Amino acid sequence: MRCLKPIRLARGYTQVVLATKLNVSQSTIAEWESGATFPSGSKVPEIADALECTIDALYGREPPGAEEKNAG
Repeated sequence: MRCLKPIRLARGYTQVVLATKLNVSQSTIAEWESGATFPSGSKVPEIADALECTIDALYGREPPGAEEKNAG
């Protein structure tokens, strides 16, 4: 989840705010952002919803077909 922190910051959320939205601790957010641990697969859609982004964006990927849209 290499883009978790930049997306969180772009939304103006602190780690505490995001943690509250996701019902986890602030230290859990810090661990995810540092790469020390990773969220469970079932938590990833919740993170994307909380940050109003796609799951692909969290991983630094463009969604399928995005390159075609950007080229057009």
